[in-house]
Amino acid sequence: MAEILRLSLRQILGRWRALVIGLLAAMPALLVILIRVLGESELAFSNETIDLIIDGMVIGGIMPIVTMALASAAFGNELEDRTLYFLVLKPVARVSIVLAKLLATLAVAVPLVVASGVAAAILLGAEVQVAGLLALVLAAGVTAYASIFTLAGMLTPRAIAYGLVYVLVWEGLLSSIVSGVRYLSVRGYTLALLHGLDEEGFAVFESRVIEFPAAIVGTGVVIAAFFLLTLYRLRTMDVP
Repeated sequence: MAEILRLSLRQILGRWRALVIGLLAAMPALLVILIRVLGESELAFSNETIDLIIDGMVIGGIMPIVTMALASAAFGNELEDRTLYFLVLKPVARVSIVLAKLLATLAVAVPLVVASGVAAAILLGAEVQVAGLLALVLAAGVTAYASIFTLAGMLTPRAIAYGLVYVLVWEGLLSSIVSGVRYLSVRGYTLALLHGLDEEGFAVFESRVIEFPAAIVGTGVVIAAFFLLTLYRLRTMDVP
């Protein structure tokens, strides 16, 4: 499993992919710094900046896109290069292969997304406790997205294209205007977890979040269900 994990890390961290996602993850902090340099000295960790930067940029954009770019390549590169056949011939359990692919994605995506959100929050003046809660919830959101997009990378070579439609339409547009969609949305779970853990600090989300227990259960179900679906797909697919 350790060998597959190392191989997967090399595959998902191609030169251009690593550069692009690194720049993308740095955007919230760079934006805050730019606004301060331009003279917005009153910029603070307020409802307005939480809604715009933490939700709009980090949770609604950077978290799903960075995770999608990495997770879809975990099996996608194997299928494209036709090396998955050699991988499944190894005396390694299928569950270990799927777990190694998922862990490789998380090893890169979690630090990037957490650093992106926490750096922006601290630059805005958030307390250490709030930044810590944000880090914990972002890690949970990344894990849920990674489970979804790892399966997507096995199902289609156009996982990124379909994933962008999913992120923009389902997670972005519909989850914002249709309350029922939030029960089936990773973004909805993430906002509800933040609000449930700190109702005062993230009060701006109060009118558009689902119940805290539902968010916990939903996040766990997504992670487990898509992991098992990926495992089932690997066991039953015809490997070229």
